[in-house]
Amino acid sequence: MAEYTGPEFSKSALLTIDTQNDFALPGAVAEIAGTAEILPKMQELVEIYRSSGWPVIHVVRLYLPDGTNVDLCRRSAVEGGTQIVHPGTDGAELVDALKPSPKTRLDAVRLLDGTLQSVGTWEWIMYKPRWGAFYQTPLDGHLKRLGVTTLVVAGCNFPNCPRATVYEASERDYRVVLVSDAVSGLYDRGRAELESIGVRLHTVGEILQCVAHV
Repeated sequence: MAEYTGPEFSKSALLTIDTQNDFALPGAVAEIAGTAEILPKMQELVEIYRSSGWPVIHVVRLYLPDGTNVDLCRRSAVEGGTQIVHPGTDGAELVDALKPSPKTRLDAVRLLDGTLQSVGTWEWIMYKPRWGAFYQTPLDGHLKRLGVTTLVVAGCNFPNCPRATVYEASERDYRVVLVSDAVSGLYDRGRAELESIGVRLHTVGEILQCVAHV
């Protein structure tokens, strides 16, 4: 299996998934347990990619206040007035640890229109309307234009959006790495299931070692 699934880091892109204040910060309205704890590792991972000149794509959610673009499981709460990753609010923004600049803010109009927002030479923000980063987004075309063969995935809440993204990437024949110490909510059975479909699980330290030999 290694011939087809082994990561090609020189042709890789890093995806950070839903690492926004409303999901990541302690006490936030939709805090995901364990996400604040992985932020230092995520920051280290993003800096590895920035210093290597390899693509970084921050994938985010944005929930309109009328609930029209919200997952069914959260729609009633948003329609009832709960403000989660509301466009234009601080809660919707990337956590400070991942921003390329303290002044970086989401361009909600551009993102909701389906356009990637450039925030650096090889860095973008992209909105996704559901769990997986490929569903009704320009991600696949963008990666193909960049010549990407390998996706490195980190971020918020493995059982939902990172896992959906990993499976969507596998369906499209990308080589996939899940960064085990830079994703919240990972559990043993999930690890085994990913390994059975050829997904590699690496720590940030292991990725740093791999990058050093590219």
